[in-house]
Amino acid sequence: MIIRNRPSLIHLFFIVRGSIVMRILPRILVITAMSALIVLTHRLRPDWLPTFESAPFALLGIALSVFLAFRNNACYDRWWEARKQWGELVTTTRTLARQSMIINATSVEARDRLLQMAIGFTHALRQQLRASEDLETQLTTRSQAGSPESFLEGMQREIITLRSQGILTDIPYSLLDQSIAHLSRIQSACERLLTTPVPFGYTLLLHRTAYTFCFLLPFGFADSLGWVTPFASALVAYTFFGLDALGDELEAPFSTQPNALPIDALSRQIEINLLQAMGVEDLPPLKKPVNFILL
Repeated sequence: MIIRNRPSLIHLFFIVRGSIVMRILPRILVITAMSALIVLTHRLRPDWLPTFESAPFALLGIALSVFLAFRNNACYDRWWEARKQWGELVTTTRTLARQSMIINATSVEARDRLLQMAIGFTHALRQQLRASEDLETQLTTRSQAGSPESFLEGMQREIITLRSQGILTDIPYSLLDQSIAHLSRIQSACERLLTTPVPFGYTLLLHRTAYTFCFLLPFGFADSLGWVTPFASALVAYTFFGLDALGDELEAPFSTQPNALPIDALSRQIEINLLQAMGVEDLPPLKKPVNFILL
C-alpha cells in the first residue's frame, strides 16, 4: 500500500515511485514512436497510409472507458473485501485475547499458548497468501511454524483440554470456540479471494480492445491533429494502460505490488496486540513504509 502525503500540483506530475508509470512506460513509448512515424509518413507519403474518420474512435473510446470502469470496480471490490477480512482478523484476535483472560485465574501458561497459536495462525495465513516468504524467519514469537489449519486445530485442542479439566465452563468455552470458528471463516474468505480471480474473459477482452484502440488511434487523428497526435496518443495510452495495470494490482490484494494490502504490517500489529495482552514488554517494532510503500 502506498503511504504518502497528498502531493502538491507541481509534484503531482513528477511522482514515479509508487505509481504504475514504470510498468506501462515501454508501451507508452511504443505508441508515441509509432504515432510520430505515422504522422511523418502521412506528411511525406499520404498515399501509403489508410485514413479513418475520427467519429468511430470517440464511440469506441466511450465503450472502452465504461468497460474499464466495470473491471476496475470489480477489482476494487476484491481489494476492499480483502481489507475487510483482515480488519475482521484484527478485531477477532483482540476479542480472543479479552475472552481468554478468564483462563489467567487458573492457568497463565494455557492462555499464553492459546495466544501464541493465534499469532502463529496470523503469520501462517499471511505466508500462505504471500507464498514467496519464509514463515520461520518472519515469526518473532516462539510459535511453531505450520499451516493455518494446524494452528486452529491446536487452539481448538487447547480449549477442549481446558474444558475437560474444568478450567473453562460452558459459556467461556462457547465464546472462545466462536472466535476460533470466526478465524476459520476469515481464512476461507481470504483463500476464496486468492484462488478466484476476475474471469479471464474480461481481462482478455479488455487487453485486446485497449491495444487495438491505441494502435489505431494515430491513423484517425494524424490528419486533424498533426504533430499533436503523438502527445494525444501517449495521453490516451497512459490512461487506458494505466487503468488496466491498476486493475491488475487491485485484483491481487495479497501480492507485494505497491497497491496491494499491507498484510505484513497488519500481521505485526496483531502480534504486538497479543504480546501486549500476554504481558510481554520486549515488543517487535511496527512495520514502517519503505520508499512510501508499506507491505
